[in-house]
Amino acid sequence: MKVDSRFYCFGCGASGEVIDFPALLHGLGKREAAVRLAEDFGVSYEKSGNAPPDRKRHNRSQPRQKSAEQRFQETERYCFRVLCDYLRLLEHWKTAYAPQPQDAIWHPLFVEALQRISYTEYLLDILLYGEIEEKAALIAAQGKEVLRLEQRISELAARNAGNGQKDDGYNGTGANTSRNPGNIRGDAERRREEQHPKLPDGVPA
Repeated sequence: MKVDSRFYCFGCGASGEVIDFPALLHGLGKREAAVRLAEDFGVSYEKSGNAPPDRKRHNRSQPRQKSAEQRFQETERYCFRVLCDYLRLLEHWKTAYAPQPQDAIWHPLFVEALQRISYTEYLLDILLYGEIEEKAALIAAQGKEVLRLEQRISELAARNAGNGQKDDGYNGTGANTSRNPGNIRGDAERRREEQHPKLPDGVPA
């Protein structure tokens, strides 16, 4: 049999176009053969030739639904992005808020960095190298926590922008390790006024 844009069978002499082949093979009419081909390849078949114009426009504008695999991949990328942003903050806090010899009290953000860096790296390793079952279990267990982390990071970035601070790690663009009181809340008086930020739930200390 020869097949290109048309087919030709050297045995029986049958020939025709693309739709003719499945029609002859399965004993179908051309329309039924076209519908069957569309179903086999997962293509939506619409009888739009006689549909009213508004129906046609609606069909064209209707977005295609995402598959479960696509939704999972988007969620996986979202969790990875938020956890990366959080890890950058933790690494910045570990340096910027490191206690000085005269400090009697450790800054709570420095303490949080010590407690969370290793665990956050562990979660990121699962998203990078884990099996699909491990990734799914992580997303199911940490999904709400990731949402809270994103909200917290956004609030920190907004507060930082409102104070006119730049590039101090809150906005994910870098880290300023200077302990200048103008951009690092490190003096004892402000420490007393500052409440300890609520640590993320669901993450072991």
